[in-house]
Amino acid sequence: MIWLIMIAVMVLSFIVQQTLQSRFTKYSRVPLRSGLSGAEVARKMLHDNGITDVQVLSVGGTLTDHYNPQTRTVNLSRDVYYGRSVAAAAVAAHECGHVVQHAMGYAPLKLRTALVPVVSFSNSMVQWVLLAGILMINVFPSLIWIGIGLFAMSTVFSFVTLPVEMNASARAVEWLDSTGIVDFETRPQAEDALKWAAYTYVIAAIGSLATLLYYISFANSRRN
Repeated sequence: MIWLIMIAVMVLSFIVQQTLQSRFTKYSRVPLRSGLSGAEVARKMLHDNGITDVQVLSVGGTLTDHYNPQTRTVNLSRDVYYGRSVAAAAVAAHECGHVVQHAMGYAPLKLRTALVPVVSFSNSMVQWVLLAGILMINVFPSLIWIGIGLFAMSTVFSFVTLPVEMNASARAVEWLDSTGIVDFETRPQAEDALKWAAYTYVIAAIGSLATLLYYISFANSRRN
């Protein structure tokens, strides 16, 4: 059963990624009537929320957009930074949604931020601990459970990420609509683009949970 779930997750992940790319390509061709670029949208959203200590920067890559709370920067891919489309506005506003979360002390974001060093440590160790635990399961059966515990931290992080991302998208769409940057025609397009981006996090969380359950099932079967 778990293998079927994992295969289904892989198929769904591929479908979501392809659809996401297709949607962003489609909405990147829809111009904003305001003519604002993604960078201008980001700076306006920050200004409207009274945030003056965060920079908006251009970075390389595609869909590499992110907010870095350590450097206090909103990092937008070139297509988003310079783009004057619905897709660019949606992504820029979404990343600024994280900045607003940070400024307001949004609890799930605070929890995710607190988990980052723990998850970073567990990710650096988990594959080696799990491998050693599998090889030594008859000699040191507790080791694999230590590995499972480390992997579980990533699974928890994946699920904590979901409300953070969904809330940032909700804030983005609400602000875009309230400012008139999107209208009755382009608001659904902005929502659709962000919806498919959110699906990638949902699939990642389900995949992580399925993998965790597989490791638990494996450990229990060898113990019995």
